[in-house]
Amino acid sequence: GATVAPEAAAQQQASPGGVAAIVPLYNRVKDLYIRSAELMPEEHYGFQPISTVRTYGQVLGHVANENYLFCSAARGEKNPNAADFEQTTSKAALVRALRESFAYCDPGYAMSETRALEEVTFFDNKGSRLWVLIFNITHDSEHYGNVVTYLRMKGLVPPSTQSGM
Repeated sequence: GATVAPEAAAQQQASPGGVAAIVPLYNRVKDLYIRSAELMPEEHYGFQPISTVRTYGQVLGHVANENYLFCSAARGEKNPNAADFEQTTSKAALVRALRESFAYCDPGYAMSETRALEEVTFFDNKGSRLWVLIFNITHDSEHYGNVVTYLRMKGLVPPSTQSGM
């Protein structure tokens, strides 16, 4: 059989699995959202390229709402958020809502591997808590594409480009 170089074997053993493997992705998307929310001037929070899509502020509010939805399911808790942040228009309030929604998610991304593999039902589908956490990252990443476009339409360089990632 194939032999693995000692360095590669050590790297494989050190590579995190499960929740630990997705934490860097979660931390990246969290950082990109906070930086994007801070970057856009408040006067452009009501900007929408066409009338059939969300405003910039509504996209951020949607992400804050959904962070609570996904992470409460992953954590096995009732959603603690009673607000609809898509209706929030103030930059300061939306930056705070995003920060608080990610802070609520943080413990989910620190759960044990055993707990992460427990089955939950989310959107009428059964899957692991880990699946819900991954779903949250992919959802946030989808909408970050909207954020990038809105920032560029206002002549701003998105944080993902600023950081070279």
